[in-house]
Amino acid sequence: MADHPPAVVAPTLTRAHRTRLLHIWRSGGWPCRDALEIDLLAAALVQWRCSADGRETLHLTEAGVQCLAHARVRSRRALSAHDRLAERVAVQLAAAGRVVWRELSLRARVDDESPEAAATAPHPATARLWPDDALPCSQDDGASVPTAWRMARPDVFSVRNTTVESYLQPVVHEVKVSRADLLSDLRHVAKRQAYQWLCSECYYVYPAGLAEPHEIPEDFGLWVLHGDIESGHLEPVRAARHASCQLPFPVWMALAKAPPWQAPELTEGAQRHLGEGVPPAGTPSP
Repeated sequence: MADHPPAVVAPTLTRAHRTRLLHIWRSGGWPCRDALEIDLLAAALVQWRCSADGRETLHLTEAGVQCLAHARVRSRRALSAHDRLAERVAVQLAAAGRVVWRELSLRARVDDESPEAAATAPHPATARLWPDDALPCSQDDGASVPTAWRMARPDVFSVRNTTVESYLQPVVHEVKVSRADLLSDLRHVAKRQAYQWLCSECYYVYPAGLAEPHEIPEDFGLWVLHGDIESGHLEPVRAARHASCQLPFPVWMALAKAPPWQAPELTEGAQRHLGEGVPPAGTPSP
């Protein structure tokens, strides 16, 4: 009897396979010739092409495109309402030309509420949230109110796309999708102070009906979402108090270490025409 070749078993696709599939989709399809590409070829998600001049490339098949589309749908469903609203805010800021970061961990200075600091603090009648010599982002240690440091993690942090430091206008957008989460923020003064210390303006973003504007301290601006997170309208209800802010060096370092956020649509759009208009090999230069 003739020996039959063993049946090809379809490989189990992992996150690494889908990531490589996306890289092939976004790039010119240059092969890496590794085990991941063997699995993708065996699963008929990509196909091998060789041009007349011997240039080898990989291209997604219809099954490969459908695999990416299903993964995208699953990824969107896996995002919580909070993450989807934060992403919506980030998209709007990026479209306005701002440089955006998501969920940075930044060190901020706040009022020290420890018993030791309270013993030396000025009387409440004379103490102010932001003394004239200790505005948000100020590094002046001569403030009359004892201070401490804490880590802040704003949902969306953005700056203007400029090379002039005084024009940066850093802004924090804090997203809330539950009233309990919002009320928790309103109870923690130090947390709100940390947001304000890091930026020129600070905004709360929440769905309509979650809270009334008068419940939010007047220093904070408000964005209210009307309708669905993906297709609803984000309305600027109230402008935030503006304060001059010069970013301290540790914040600069945190921004340098964290890549700015980019919308997938913007990234895909930048790759859409990659390879178009490339003259065939051997074509003389004009």
